[in-house]
Amino acid sequence: MNIIYLHGFKSSPLSVKGQLIADYCHCHSSHNIHFLDLNIQPDQVLATVSELIEQLDDVALIGSSLGGFYATQLVAKHGVPAVLINPAMRPWRLFRDLFGIEQIPFKVTEQWTLDNAQLDYLERIAVPFVQDASKIMVLLQQGDEVLDYREAERYYSAVSPTSLIMTEMNGSHAMENFADKLPMIFEFLSYSVK
Repeated sequence: MNIIYLHGFKSSPLSVKGQLIADYCHCHSSHNIHFLDLNIQPDQVLATVSELIEQLDDVALIGSSLGGFYATQLVAKHGVPAVLINPAMRPWRLFRDLFGIEQIPFKVTEQWTLDNAQLDYLERIAVPFVQDASKIMVLLQQGDEVLDYREAERYYSAVSPTSLIMTEMNGSHAMENFADKLPMIFEFLSYSVK
């Protein structure tokens, strides 16, 4: 299986979750893990990941926060399975709320500045309802200080069959006890890959 890890906003492939996934793959499986730096414009992210999906066999996604939003769009396009970790539901609204009109355009890195055109793009491409929901596992923690977990619960359970949704009390946006969830994540992905 080829697993593509989609990190969150202002994160990196070297994030704690990314490294835990890499360590787990190395110690417990023969799966290949692919890390991409997603600190680029959203249309470039989706084009780059789509191209990689088309080049590989037996692809699965793990997406965290904004990476979870991207993964949802990619599942709809490519029909690959995914595990989403506290996924961002409406990133265009989230970033406008976080940064306010006066801070957008927002300089994320030396190479990437998030602007209103990109936020409008995210809103335009968002699938209105989850597609291939049964290929998606959603991990949520009620203590998420950035996102309202109930939005994800509603979205991923609005179709039948629903996604597999696991909501824990407390926790955080970073997903506490993530390492403990890796055996379950890999079992779900292995079962879901065609």
